[in-house]
Amino acid sequence: MKKKPVLLTELSYALGMVTLGVGTALMARADFGMSMVVAPAYLLHLKLSPALPFYTFGMSEYVFQAVILLLLTLVMRRFKQGYLFSFVTAVIYGFTLDACIWLTNPLPCPGMAGRVVFYVIGLLLCALGVSFFFHTSIAPEAYELFVKEVSGRTGKPLPVVKTAYDCTSCALAVVMSFAFFGFGVFEGVKLGTVLCALVNGFLIGQFNAWLEAHFEFKDALKYAK
Repeated sequence: MKKKPVLLTELSYALGMVTLGVGTALMARADFGMSMVVAPAYLLHLKLSPALPFYTFGMSEYVFQAVILLLLTLVMRRFKQGYLFSFVTAVIYGFTLDACIWLTNPLPCPGMAGRVVFYVIGLLLCALGVSFFFHTSIAPEAYELFVKEVSGRTGKPLPVVKTAYDCTSCALAVVMSFAFFGFGVFEGVKLGTVLCALVNGFLIGQFNAWLEAHFEFKDALKYAK
């Protein structure tokens, strides 16, 4: 059997950070609705940034992820050191996302066709980014950590738990949109959000399978769990 090339989990972490940041930035440009995972944080940004101009999308990400980590602690009934490192990842991702938004804003997005292209590429990059994070020993973002921990505790497959989490997050985003901007107003939660909720778990499963078929993941360093 041909030996698979090694992909260091540290590199997987970096790739996940960048691909997820670029994918989220492109989906924001497409304006078909954000990924259901980041939609609640995006809505907090939309609500608070007019009064607090310094409150960026990236900042909203790690503020919301702190809430997710608190919820995870309650669900698991214990706090792990990795949860603290996950928040550090969230902060790094917040700065990465703001940088990706700044870099992608000048890209031309001509008409409906351009928006569709941005949305599809963004959707695929987000799914690939999550898959990279699932293959690292460094604490991933709170979203991925929540899914990974619950999957391990319940024995349910990652794609199944991920889809359930995504649909729950999508429903929360709809409620937040109505609460912040009025009933029937969909800000940041549109048809693209619903489509993402339905297919994201499947896409991540496909990327997981592809990565594991082509690479062997190994740590260069050891990390506290």
